Amino acid sequence: MKRQTWRYAAALVLLTSTAASELLLHAYPDCSAGPLAANAVCDQSKTITERATALIGALTLEEKVNITGNVSPGVPRVGLPPYHWWNEALHGVALAPGTTFSDEGEFSYATCFPQPYTMGAAFDDQLVRDVAGVISTEGRAFSNARRAGVNFWSPNLNPFRDPRWGRGQEVPSEDVYHTKQYGKAFIRGMQGDDPHRWKVMATCKHVAAYDLENWHGRVRYGFDATVSSQDLAEYYMQPFQMCVRDEKVASLMCSYNAINGTPACADPYLMKDIVRDHWDWKDEGTYMVSDCGAVRYAYSDHHFRGSREEMVTESLKSGIDIDCGYYYPDYLGSAVRQGLLSEDDINQALIRAYSGLIRTGFFDLDNPYRSVSWADVGTPEADQLALRIAEEGVVLLKNGGILPLQVPQDRNLTIAAFGSWMNATVEMQGNYQGLAKSIKSPLEALQALDNATILTANWQRSKYEFVQTVKPDVIVIADGNRLQDAMETVDRDLLEWHGEMSDVVSSLSGLGIPIVVINMGEQCDNGPYLRDDGVSAVLWAGYGGQAGGEALANILTGKAAPAGRLPVTQYPTEYVYSIDMTDMALRPDPRTGKPGRTYRWYDNATLPFGYGLHYTTFSMSLDSPATLPTSFAIADLIARCDTSKPLDLCPFHPFNNKSDSRSNGLAATVTNTGTTSSDFVALAFIAGEFGPQPYPRKTLVAYDRLHGITAGASQAVDLQVSLGGLARHDESGNQVLFPGKYRLLLDEPSVVAWEYELVGEEAVLDLWPQPRGAGAGRVPEKSVKQRVSMGEVHGEL
Repeated sequence: MKRQTWRYAAALVLLTSTAASELLLHAYPDCSAGPLAANAVCDQSKTITERATALIGALTLEEKVNITGNVSPGVPRVGLPPYHWWNEALHGVALAPGTTFSDEGEFSYATCFPQPYTMGAAFDDQLVRDVAGVISTEGRAFSNARRAGVNFWSPNLNPFRDPRWGRGQEVPSEDVYHTKQYGKAFIRGMQGDDPHRWKVMATCKHVAAYDLENWHGRVRYGFDATVSSQDLAEYYMQPFQMCVRDEKVASLMCSYNAINGTPACADPYLMKDIVRDHWDWKDEGTYMVSDCGAVRYAYSDHHFRGSREEMVTESLKSGIDIDCGYYYPDYLGSAVRQGLLSEDDINQALIRAYSGLIRTGFFDLDNPYRSVSWADVGTPEADQLALRIAEEGVVLLKNGGILPLQVPQDRNLTIAAFGSWMNATVEMQGNYQGLAKSIKSPLEALQALDNATILTANWQRSKYEFVQTVKPDVIVIADGNRLQDAMETVDRDLLEWHGEMSDVVSSLSGLGIPIVVINMGEQCDNGPYLRDDGVSAVLWAGYGGQAGGEALANILTGKAAPAGRLPVTQYPTEYVYSIDMTDMALRPDPRTGKPGRTYRWYDNATLPFGYGLHYTTFSMSLDSPATLPTSFAIADLIARCDTSKPLDLCPFHPFNNKSDSRSNGLAATVTNTGTTSSDFVALAFIAGEFGPQPYPRKTLVAYDRLHGITAGASQAVDLQVSLGGLARHDESGNQVLFPGKYRLLLDEPSVVAWEYELVGEEAVLDLWPQPRGAGAGRVPEKSVKQRVSMGEVHGEL
């Protein structure tokens, strides 16, 4: 499809688009002349906080209040230019109120990578970091052209808890370890390698327990999520722990929903007790922003406070520095006049936010990122990266031998191509998309193949009659959900394939012609096609971005070999009838018959998390498993840790010996036992009987993508497992290393590779803060760090 045809269709998907506007919303401050030059904000010899304090200190109260929203008008009196905080870059520089694409020529497009859902299926963290590096470079180019800011509200790291969630396509996984590893790679690619100057500011969103849009009239703006301390600490907050504690991300975004009665954007327990204090997120330049309208909805939909002034006071004092909305600019001033908060409270918020801009070099004339230009956007290297990760994200779910497709020696291969996604272009971009340079639909990519004849039929024509007439070598059907059935503000109701698709496959499957079904978009229940002998192959391709069509053609023909793994559980159709989407609990409840959620707690999947076939066969095994210990003293494991760092990040050294060359991780070998060169994703899980019941089925603790393993060859993989991977969370949310029996499982389907036990007293790796006004919960007698400091844990430190 020609780009101009779909670019405006893309704009319609986003409610607020600036695609056709030439209004430039941004400008760099002028520290060389004018009133700002005399302000210490331009003095690079001072600390970031000193510079921000000087800037904010030069403003009147009214001027300060005016710049607390996402649309900052600036302060011309002191030379502070306007700034728009609402910029998006989920899988490429995207359409957003703060980002301006031109109609043609320069800055009329940006590289559009697959949705995180599809990139997550690649299980390739280095590639994700490379992708984020391209996105941040292109974002800087847009910023230098005054078409975007230097902050971007990405990544989205809410775990994909329920298959009906409309925004599940925006996140990489249902698993928190996988989500954290993806997020870590993305943040590093966005913010760059310089610890003192960020390339751009990344934003982890949405804190927390946000994964409902509109389900049977329960709408996100007023939804109150009931979440136990155990689930909050173990699941919903885990990705954000990585963001702020481990990676020091520039910013966080709070969510629309409430948690246990308190709106997230006005919750000091979440934002201060946990995020700022417990995780020590106090680095210069780190700030919090509300989701757009969330402060207003906390008042209008959650009815949290009696006046708007009280509402903005609660949000600001809980730590939300910038309001994506108008409540802060409209009501903070009167809140100060009413004595609800002080001007110093506003100062603190603005100093944090503008410190972030300072840390990007926003005020610095010699900022090296100012040289990034249009020449750095949409490069051939970026296009190749988009194709590669789209290929890596394709998951082979079934193959009876038809794939890769083989061209007859004496003629072209004839392919009958059907399906509502066969002509997809903008659909492959999904939510929060930008404008790509060009997109080939799956049909266009197939039509570009050499030695292939592509046959299509009008959708109204009987596919059965058409196929009977043309007698193709193979039928390829690309289909899935409608984009408008799963998106922001819209949750899915059903998981099964739509009736028209099912009827077509049923009518064709008895003809004896191989059928390849490609599940595009969201996961559908592919059980019927997996069981149908008339369906030869099934793939899931998700949202492949600008190169999604070409990636599919390469996979189908063997130019690329599939090695993706499902980043979520594929649930059976009936799952949606067994549990409400509003039920936030993860564990199954045998009293009510309520099933669990995710692969850790649900055991009746159509296909499990981590599943994926190849065009070859592989074996994976630990190296010298007989030499591995079978018992570890918990105290000895802790004694090896650097207790100045979080204990959950402490490596699990199987040989418990720093001088042992094998002690860096678990060494394993992957061998290609087939005939086709292929990548392989090595997965390691932990299972066992330890900690509180019920026990999870298994938990992902390590993974790595190995590239290009040729037929008969082997590659080594070092599986890095941390003590946090072995730990469980108790009912109070404390992360504890428990004594008990453990099993290391490899691959999916999983095989037991090693069994061992942990002995001795349980050890608390992280003592979870308890809700304000709540009981103390289960507080162990002494945390591990207390015990170490008191000399009660012995061993080499």
